[in-house]
Amino acid sequence: MKKKLLMLFFVVTFFAFGAVSASAVSDDTVVVGLRYGSTAMFSANLENALGRGFEFGYFDDGLCFESLGWTDETAISMTAAGDIYMSGSGTYSSDGGGEYLGPWHVQIDGFGDYEDALDAAEEYGGYPAWVNWEYVVRVGCYGSRAEAEEAAYQLGEGYAECSSSTGVMVTVTRTAHVLFEFDCGGILDLAVQPEGKKEETSTWFKGYKYSGAFEYPRITGGNLHVYNVLDLESYVKGVIPYEMNGNWPMEALKAQAVCARTYACRTSKHQAAYGFDVCNTTDCQVYYGQGSGAVYATERSDAAVEETEGERLYYYGDLVQDAVYHSSDGGATEDAANVWGTDKGYLKGKEDPFESQISIPNYSYTVTYTASELTWILEQKGYTIGTVKNVYVSEYTPMGNVKKLTFEGSRNTVTVSGDTCRTIFYSSTYQKSVNSMRFSINGGGPSGASGSVVVNGSTTLDGLDGISVISGSGKVSKLDGGSASVITSSGVSEVTTSGGGNVKPTSSNNGTFTITGTGNGHNVGMSQYGAKAMAEAGYDYEEILEFYYTDITIG
Repeated sequence: MKKKLLMLFFVVTFFAFGAVSASAVSDDTVVVGLRYGSTAMFSANLENALGRGFEFGYFDDGLCFESLGWTDETAISMTAAGDIYMSGSGTYSSDGGGEYLGPWHVQIDGFGDYEDALDAAEEYGGYPAWVNWEYVVRVGCYGSRAEAEEAAYQLGEGYAECSSSTGVMVTVTRTAHVLFEFDCGGILDLAVQPEGKKEETSTWFKGYKYSGAFEYPRITGGNLHVYNVLDLESYVKGVIPYEMNGNWPMEALKAQAVCARTYACRTSKHQAAYGFDVCNTTDCQVYYGQGSGAVYATERSDAAVEETEGERLYYYGDLVQDAVYHSSDGGATEDAANVWGTDKGYLKGKEDPFESQISIPNYSYTVTYTASELTWILEQKGYTIGTVKNVYVSEYTPMGNVKKLTFEGSRNTVTVSGDTCRTIFYSSTYQKSVNSMRFSINGGGPSGASGSVVVNGSTTLDGLDGISVISGSGKVSKLDGGSASVITSSGVSEVTTSGGGNVKPTSSNNGTFTITGTGNGHNVGMSQYGAKAMAEAGYDYEEILEFYYTDITIG
């Protein structure tokens, strides 16, 4: 029998909905950005792990693969056409020494299909190409027009033609043997899929194995972007063991699978300018395909995907657009509006009683910054307030998470809000960061969700109501009002209890600021460790999702 959640924690009312909104994923096919922007590649290698050989082609508007040609080679490289140099180790680059493949060729036109072009290429000592929607044969890779014209004269066929800035060359990896060239002016992009003779395939790329096919958009004159194009369920299998331990309880893995599938199908794209559905990093969700020799999917993580096949989250009939999650919330999740500024009805904060029931690595954290470190960090992020004199949490949310943070400097003061309260502290130079939205500074304020006040360093009070104070003359009086000032080792601090409690300590007396907190992540949506705790306590994946997302249905 399912264990039911206590009414103390939440109440969810279910409704039956009719039609649901469609996602941007086409026919359950997902396009994943593996390399793009600053990580685009001059040359990208593929090697069969399962299957033998590859097909060349492109994807149409419906993400159907249109085949243009094939090869039995098991290791191929796609390289930006132009000046290509191959080193002695077989590495391709746009400059340097080694064997040279130039951008000029002898081109012979007039072939109706790939086989005709391939036969002619073997006769002329060249290679087939698909250029501007036509099959041609290209011979040689010369450094100049004059060289190509001389070669055409000697050949008695063709004319000099240059690869354009959108062309892509396909070679046998670590050789100068050209197999194919593709160029449609950037209107269509070269795609390559492994040949499995209708059986399962798997392909090595940059140390990981992937299902599906690959696409290589090339921005004019630039490097190649690399996208993985595969079915939705295979994609989800490539997310689960890297976002959540693949050996965790099945119900937690199922909850993660539904979240990952929903996130991939969102209609708004994180990197819309690049034209793919989802990236492969923590900016979206981590994706490593079928994994490597050391890291890979488990039978349990695959089963979690299969047992929830097709299931996604919906909010009043519409696909949830932000099925976000984080490692741990430290005691309470948070409203999306308080973290990212946009209200989402299904992303509402709530106290989380489950995380405390299990052991969570690095659940509590402490990090100390000096005033000079904070001054430098703020300057690098565009805040010019002079030397930092003080930093404090200026507002907590009703859940006890940080909502606003204020820095006082020698020149002026700045207050930041939402997720910036956490990310502003990150510094790769100092190797320091604040892990969550749930913290206090200098130990001067409450870190709980109830607006408690710390006294004598350890005792906590739920509020100031009914508190009596002793004056210097010994007179005992009840506190009048909702605020008071207290003397601590750091000086005089104002204490209030609105929301989760606000504390404004004076400037640090030793030039350092210590931040203590719990949790890891942005605190919005599902806590992964909370899901683990719920699963271990007997809850199923539907109950887990219904707890962390408000008023959702699963379908």
